[in-house]
Amino acid sequence: MIGCFNRVCEIEEEPEKVMASTEIAEVTKANVYERMSRIERPWTQNYLAMYSSLWQGVTLDPDLMWVPADDHMVHRGDAVFDAMRCVDGSIYQFQRHLLRLKRSADAIELPLPMALEELSGLILEVVRRGGEKDTLIRVSISRGPGGFSTNPYECHGPQLYINVIRYNPPPKRYYEKGANVISSKYPQKDPFFANIKSCNYLLNVLMKKEAIDSGVDYAVGIDKDGCVTEGSTENIMIFTQEGHLVFPPFDNVLTGTTALRVKELSEDLVKEGIIKGVLERNIKKEELFLAKEIFLTGTSINVMPVTRFDGVQISNGRPGELFSILNQRLLNDMYFNRSLLTPVFF
Repeated sequence: MIGCFNRVCEIEEEPEKVMASTEIAEVTKANVYERMSRIERPWTQNYLAMYSSLWQGVTLDPDLMWVPADDHMVHRGDAVFDAMRCVDGSIYQFQRHLLRLKRSADAIELPLPMALEELSGLILEVVRRGGEKDTLIRVSISRGPGGFSTNPYECHGPQLYINVIRYNPPPKRYYEKGANVISSKYPQKDPFFANIKSCNYLLNVLMKKEAIDSGVDYAVGIDKDGCVTEGSTENIMIFTQEGHLVFPPFDNVLTGTTALRVKELSEDLVKEGIIKGVLERNIKKEELFLAKEIFLTGTSINVMPVTRFDGVQISNGRPGELFSILNQRLLNDMYFNRSLLTPVFF
């Protein structure tokens, strides 16, 4: 039927009838594991162990490494986490990672499900159960399950998830030839959220996607004032022509445990006369093109040289001498500094 009013005509149509599909199988407790076993999931081959406080136990079966859909971590990103490395059977900077985890939880008013001492023991046991000495450990504390709204008070209490993943180092070419990096187009986090290691990593994901889609290795953020911030999971720093190692202020970016340790180790280089000084200040994007060397740091990458930025070759286009020194000092620290190594005792 066609009806006109004030010279505007509308066609009234019958609403489209959508038939319910009869092709959807019903999944039950009795058949869920059989159905899951049919699905090939090659990406899980590096998943070694997971602890969940929901079932108060550890599983070594990747098919059982799941989190409920109504956990606020899943549908709101309402959770915090930290990632650490087990290096040759010992967790590196274990206590620093745990303290950062607690700071993140405190910042969003999320109580820890247990004391740090108990949490430490639990993490060590889950790593041990994973059975390998070189792993990544992801510790997540969620607001917990209880509903699908934004209301944190509907949750039935914080939950703990510990995942142990086989460590696969980045390709050697990054260290032999240097990484290719671009500046990200996305607006950066404000200092409050930048300093919380939350499970809301949408910006970080978009930056990594941006890098891959652009055919480069990493993307780093630029804030509204034109200053460098951080990568999707990496800190960045420059070595100036004047001989200073410069870090962006940790007030404005996540305080990376690796970056902080590199900064501490660099103080020895000042005493040895290898560099002139270590600074923490804003770094304008334009300074990167003039830098003698640029580095990325992170738990999974250690120290990585950058030899191209936004399509421009940095210095002579090869990893520099300071990169070699810093990376070796960090590796020595990771393997031999007993004060920062917590043995797992496999």
